[in-house]
Amino acid sequence: MSRTARFALYLGTALCVVGLSKAHAVEYGYSWSGSSRFAWSVAYIGALCLSAYAFGLPELPRSYRSTASAAIAATACAAGSMSLVQMFVGDALLPRFVVIGAAIVLVPWYALCSAIARDTRTRAGERDRLIIVAEPEEVAAIEHELDASPEHPAVVLGALTPSEARTTSEPPARPLVDLARASGATAVVLSRAAQADEDVVIQASLVHGHGIRVRTLSLFYEQWLGKLPIGELERISLLFDIGEVHRPGYPRLKRILDLLLASVGFVVLVMLTPVVVLGDLLGNRGPLFYRQPRTGRNGTTFEILKFRSMSECAPAEATSWTQEKDLRVTPFGNLLRRTHLDELPQVLNILRGELSVVGPRPEQPHLVEELADKIPFYGVRHLVRPGLTGWAQVKYQYAGTEAETLEKLQYEFYYLRRQSLALDVRIVARTFRNVVGLGGR
Repeated sequence: MSRTARFALYLGTALCVVGLSKAHAVEYGYSWSGSSRFAWSVAYIGALCLSAYAFGLPELPRSYRSTASAAIAATACAAGSMSLVQMFVGDALLPRFVVIGAAIVLVPWYALCSAIARDTRTRAGERDRLIIVAEPEEVAAIEHELDASPEHPAVVLGALTPSEARTTSEPPARPLVDLARASGATAVVLSRAAQADEDVVIQASLVHGHGIRVRTLSLFYEQWLGKLPIGELERISLLFDIGEVHRPGYPRLKRILDLLLASVGFVVLVMLTPVVVLGDLLGNRGPLFYRQPRTGRNGTTFEILKFRSMSECAPAEATSWTQEKDLRVTPFGNLLRRTHLDELPQVLNILRGELSVVGPRPEQPHLVEELADKIPFYGVRHLVRPGLTGWAQVKYQYAGTEAETLEKLQYEFYYLRRQSLALDVRIVARTFRNVVGLGGR
């Protein structure tokens, strides 16, 4: 039903814009499908859908009041963007009847779709009820992850260690089967140690036969949490195809999309650079750009570009981890970071082929050397072109320590395993949602 709500939101958007466009064409006697307004109607549909996603519609749980506010903000943002484009080109690309009319009509529709998705998400949380066969520290880690940002909500009803789950003869009992049935579990998760125990696996097959799903710990992390567990990285890091390496057509299509998006970004860069120059003069004096060596695809080094957000500092400071509320960040630089505008010059890196729009974020060469010595198969992430944004960026906070980098690596390996155009589009949309939320650092 959650997918149905999302599909209904996008379909309703398309039908609304198309319906209003055709009505306007009939009223004023012109061919809508045979004019340039057809293409701009499609662009407006895309803007409305992207804006809805950016404001968390329809999936994110929220109150009725905040849902209405998000619906109004989403349609207003899309309508405002279309109006600004029309002002910039000096032509009425779409009638105000379509732009404003769709924005008004779609507010209650977005609110309705969000209400359906919210109700479905609540039921989904009740539906995924877990029994975990693992050591206590592994169970605690899963509970922590489920409280953070799971891809699919779930609750842990009970847990057994592999030894506790084994069949007993006196009194006769099958602990895993009994607990799964008594608790009304819908899924059983087995750790690596549990999978190695034949008796536990036999019990798991019995509950599986009664309609209860059984997942390995690795598969559970991947499907429910969107990451690969730390303990599994060394074992499976090389045991899957990577789209950019093993599917020749994918990198070609991805590069085309990179160039298209970077070209649009370049126009935005040209328009906003004078504003940044003025802001620097007022509260961030120094060079306009910040340049830093980063490690790219196949271990090559390139120079990444950003709008400078810190005061000029010694080279040793410039290569250290960035911290929360870093004192080196200037007031205007903080604004650039909060709005993510400091990353905008990287469209030049994309055009030059050093970056992709989506991929693992590139690290500094000296940090790569340190991390490669400490983290198994860390270098696998350099088999693909690094990205302006990535799955780890939309799922996890900024990594300012080696421990946090290891945490992010779990999401990066998930991306490498699932790399596809569909996932890339999903990441771009989530990034836009994060930017609208002004969550930067």
